[in-house]
Amino acid sequence: MSKEPEQEPAAENPEELLDLKITHPKDWAAGIPAVTVAMVDILKETGLVRGMEGLFHMNKKNGFDCSGCAWPDPDDDRSPIAEYCENGAKALAEEATTKKLTGEFFAENSVADLAKLNDYEIGKKGRIAQPVYLAKGATHYTPVSWDFAFKKIADELNALASPDEAAFYTSGRTSNEASFTYQLFVREFGTNNMPDCSNMCHESTGVGLADTIGIGKGTVTLNDFYDTDVIIIMGQNPGTNHPRMLSALEKAKEKGSKIIAVNPLHEAGLMGFKNPQKVKGFLGIKTQLADLYLQVKINGDMALLKAMEKLLYKAELENPGTVFDHEFIKKNTTGYVAFLDSLNQYEVDDLAKAAGLTVTEIEQAVNLIKNKSRIIICWAMGITQHKNGVAVVKEIVNLVMLKGAIGKPGAGLCPVRGHSNVQGNRTMMIWDKPKPKQLDKLKEVFGFEPPRGHGYDVVESIKAMDEGKLKVFFAMGGNFLSATPDTLFTAQAMRKLRLSVHISTKLNRSHLVHGEEALILPTLSRSDKDIVNGEEQFISCENSMGVVQMSKGMLKPVSEHLMNENQIVCNLAKATFGSRSVINWDKYAQSYDAVRDVIAKVIPGCEDYNQKVRLPGGFYLPNAAREGKFITEKNGSIIPFNIAPLPKHELAADEYHMATIRSHDQFNTTIYGLDDRYRGIHNERRVILMNENDMQKAGFKAREKVDLFNYDDWVERVARLFVVVPYNIPEGNTATYYPEANVLIPINSVAEQSNTPTSKLVTVKIRKHVV
Repeated sequence: MSKEPEQEPAAENPEELLDLKITHPKDWAAGIPAVTVAMVDILKETGLVRGMEGLFHMNKKNGFDCSGCAWPDPDDDRSPIAEYCENGAKALAEEATTKKLTGEFFAENSVADLAKLNDYEIGKKGRIAQPVYLAKGATHYTPVSWDFAFKKIADELNALASPDEAAFYTSGRTSNEASFTYQLFVREFGTNNMPDCSNMCHESTGVGLADTIGIGKGTVTLNDFYDTDVIIIMGQNPGTNHPRMLSALEKAKEKGSKIIAVNPLHEAGLMGFKNPQKVKGFLGIKTQLADLYLQVKINGDMALLKAMEKLLYKAELENPGTVFDHEFIKKNTTGYVAFLDSLNQYEVDDLAKAAGLTVTEIEQAVNLIKNKSRIIICWAMGITQHKNGVAVVKEIVNLVMLKGAIGKPGAGLCPVRGHSNVQGNRTMMIWDKPKPKQLDKLKEVFGFEPPRGHGYDVVESIKAMDEGKLKVFFAMGGNFLSATPDTLFTAQAMRKLRLSVHISTKLNRSHLVHGEEALILPTLSRSDKDIVNGEEQFISCENSMGVVQMSKGMLKPVSEHLMNENQIVCNLAKATFGSRSVINWDKYAQSYDAVRDVIAKVIPGCEDYNQKVRLPGGFYLPNAAREGKFITEKNGSIIPFNIAPLPKHELAADEYHMATIRSHDQFNTTIYGLDDRYRGIHNERRVILMNENDMQKAGFKAREKVDLFNYDDWVERVARLFVVVPYNIPEGNTATYYPEANVLIPINSVAEQSNTPTSKLVTVKIRKHVV
């Protein structure tokens, strides 16, 4: 790697910042402001009639699935008013906008000029209206036909020395049907190079749960939240990232559940909720959510869990048989005695200090759960994006096993996925490490021998680009460059490609940092009507809790030149293989039902797919762990207790730990606006949240301009011109928004076993900005 300073690949370092406004952070989420802001976005982007039609059908049975988060819809009692949240409405405004980018736009705007814009400005340009191509050495994208695009890609793929010189990325927006045909095409082509957005978010969850309970998914349903005693929410900010979860938490509170929030920042959506669909919420009366708020240090979760386990063990010794579920432990686990012995090496005082908490706070948490067994533990990227992410997931499983809090109503594990169908992608075999049984099934049904070796994940793909091992990069949705770590390194790697291709709805940063040649293929959004052979079609998606349901767009597409993702894949397969393919791609291009029929033959739990997905609300995929059956490859039907060490964090006097986070005005890399009103930050995104004591020690003042540095691997990475904002965050910890700070995340800093970038724990130095 180069020892030159690394910073953003585009002109996102303006010397003049916007008018930053700082207000007091909120202690509640939603309310009438959420409704107002959402409606302003809808009216501005779509107009009243188009916007309201879309909102009325969003997340309704026989409607379309929100393209935002993966929080599940209620099985039965869906709101007749609005089954969506503020950020869901913003997501609709983004994809249903009437602004569109035609050939005239691309003729007037060079790639270099567009690259000078920030991600917010790029995204607000509008929907891409036709396929466009950037020739080698060209300065502007130009419109091309679909036939030209497919031939160009096919020629490049067929010219490769090996199928492994191409990689095929997938975002969580992709439907089950398109995901299935996509992986089918890639495997008939001959590679398992299928990096996907799971690699960057919940891969640690998948690895940790598969190794322990036998399935890389959560074990609860939405109804379990209404029949539980305690909900623990770790490393997750539902008010911004999964706002509809607040309604479930409110209902749980009404039924007597206690909530423990664990997070380094005091997040509004963990403290209070003003439900705008209820009278008291409309009047501004909030429901208190967290009964106990544990403000851990960044990556202090392992220490907290071990401290809780140690205190629970002490309580069990004092009152044998009343705290631990010995029947569950004896029947379903192994390594119990060794695990308890491992706790003896720690003192509760030391664990509390490592977690950044007092012993009293941890005792309060233990008192809430020690006599309960109906416990649900939720988590998101605050747990998974660490070097010990897999180990922390397994420690969560340890705690659940001690309490017997899994495999029964009102109890279990709830990893909350980010994108709306990221879990469905994996179910449909979008994976760089497919299991032999899955590949055997493909061979049985389709008659070709799929590749058996593991492919590249996201980080491996970036390194392979840099090393010249990848020549073609194909992205099914997403904004790869802005989502990935070590932005400059990734950008330099992507520029070494011969061809980069992106299936997209809107313009994004990844279209502007490209290979020698580049293509953008415009596709339908979730809310668009999808008409094939004169008939309206529907797709299907899987939510965080394993429910598969139909999604049917209702709005007129902004252009007649858009093609659905499934047809893009099938047409590309035809162009690539010609008569060599053993698969009838025409059949699948013309019929989603035909795709679902073959999914039913290949994917376990999808038998009678076409019938079950048409049921109101869809159907649940099988989940043995939910039923108390734990079937693992390594341990049979027994869950192993996991023994993991505490992480060791040593910071120099001028170093801090930095976590990258979302603002309330974004979803993943899509920036809706420049306000983070829950945290009281307005009109600016290039900010770093700091503890006031840290600011005083370092001589920083509020609103001071600073530059951020990371020095992993002896490389100087730089993110210039950020503004210091004092915030309630533990000493030694800081937070910044992504993608602006992704340039600081080292490509080699990844979670053990899962290879997930450590976006929540980056070591940084902060220096005053010098012009």
